[in-house]
This record gives sequence, C-alpha cells and structure tokens, in this order.
Amino acid sequence: MKKSVLTRYRVMAYVTGVLLIALCLGMIAKYVLDLGGAADFTQVVSIAHGWLYVIYLVFAFDLGSKAKWPVKKQLWVLLAGTVPTAAFFVERRVSQELEAKVAAAEAPAPVKA
Repeated sequence: MKKSVLTRYRVMAYVTGVLLIALCLGMIAKYVLDLGGAADFTQVVSIAHGWLYVIYLVFAFDLGSKAKWPVKKQLWVLLAGTVPTAAFFVERRVSQELEAKVAAAEAPAPVKA
C-alpha cells in the first residue's frame, strides 16, 4: 500500500471532522442561541460537509480495501465521519496501525550480492 492512500484518507478525515464540528456549532447557534446569520452558515457548511463526506467515503473505502480490513472495521471507519470528533480518534488509530505497513511496503528490498 502506498503512503499517498493513507495521506489522502487522513486529510479527508480531518476536513470532514472539522466541518462536522462547525456544523454542530452552527446548529447550536441557529436553534439554541437564535443568532442571526447562523442559518446561512449552517446551510453552507452542511452542503460542504455532505459533498466532502462523499469523498471521505471513497478514500476510506479505498484505504480499507487495500488494507484488507474486515467489513465490520470498514463500516466503523466509514461511519466515523458522521459522529462529531469521532473522525479524529479513528484517524489516529488507523494511522498508527497502518504506518508500519506503509513503511514496510516502501522499504527497498535488500540487494543480494
């Protein structure tokens, strides 16, 4: 597995996580605090999060298929983008697990003399 597969997953996990937190804060501002302008903010952030979550799904699925994860783990990673802050924790765990595999795959083969 290439490092770029893990890197693009990590980027999208952070982007999705940040947008989901922003969306939650916007919803609180809109419905609880009744702040002006919060409706427009939540509309923009929700559209951005929705489209970027689809890209996150594609990258996470690609990573899981290349890492040969079982279906249960794959679903766990895919759903992490729907729970606020979960994407950060899942990304850290996945990265720690796969960095060793990526390093081993990219290490040059020993040369026989």
